[in-house]
Amino acid sequence: MRIQIAIGALTLAAAAALAPRASEARVYVNVDIAPPPPRVVVVPDPRPGYEWAPGYWYWNGAYHRHYWHDGYWIRARAGHHWVGAHWEPYGPRWRYVPGYWQ
Repeated sequence: MRIQIAIGALTLAAAAALAPRASEARVYVNVDIAPPPPRVVVVPDPRPGYEWAPGYWYWNGAYHRHYWHDGYWIRARAGHHWVGAHWEPYGPRWRYVPGYWQ
């Protein structure tokens, strides 16, 4: 019984070590409709230890349109800077790139 538990625990540990982390995951959404231009927003005063993640348009496939997501504060990571979510041309379509640390 103890051997089975130990084998199960080792199997779970190995699977967790090999699974991709959420920060490494990339999700691409390609759409034919160009996003509207970014909204002009007054950025709140800086907060120590945080970085401002600007707002962006996201695609809602159920309604076939873009919706605005307001900006927000994100805890800073030493030696990194935040690249906000954005849309880039992808051939005749548009590709959504989620925000990430660089």
